[in-house]
Amino acid sequence: MARDIRELFKEDEALHVKMPKNHQDRFLEKLDDAFPKQPKPIFYWMQIAAGLVVFLGLGIGVYQYLQPDDTTEIATTNTAEIKTLGDVSPGLKKVEDYYLASINLELSKMKYTPDTKAVFDGYLLQLNELDKEYQRLSVELTESGPSELTVNALIDNLKFRLNLLHRLRSQLSELQTSEDNFEEVKQSI
Repeated sequence: MARDIRELFKEDEALHVKMPKNHQDRFLEKLDDAFPKQPKPIFYWMQIAAGLVVFLGLGIGVYQYLQPDDTTEIATTNTAEIKTLGDVSPGLKKVEDYYLASINLELSKMKYTPDTKAVFDGYLLQLNELDKEYQRLSVELTESGPSELTVNALIDNLKFRLNLLHRLRSQLSELQTSEDNFEEVKQSI
């Protein structure tokens, strides 16, 4: 009763049928028709680039708006001569740009109201001190050249500023929540 499988394949006519000419071309045409056309990648990248330009413009505007107008010793130094992390290496420029963009983003997300003025002012004073220290470290980087300590201090300064803004955001959130709770209690009375 058992038959050899090779004999079964020899007898099967479906295995010996040839595909019609241009079968593969017709299949590919049907496949192309079934799937939507992909947008050209250049437009996708242009949209991302335009978004980044707008984001950076807003961030720089907010950053300059929140900067105090007091003059310091570093302000008299020619800023064209001061080196930044980006002048040391491209990798450090990416790190510096990431932190500065994150700082500007955090600043742009915060809502300044008369109720939060005292909290904002305290944190902005601390941010101003960190900015002065960053400028001093940049002058040191320019004068004495890049060293591991100076580079690490510059990066740590950027981290401190970002962490300070995270704490400010959470404190403003808590303040808003407590004000909302107070308003609910006041309305229920």
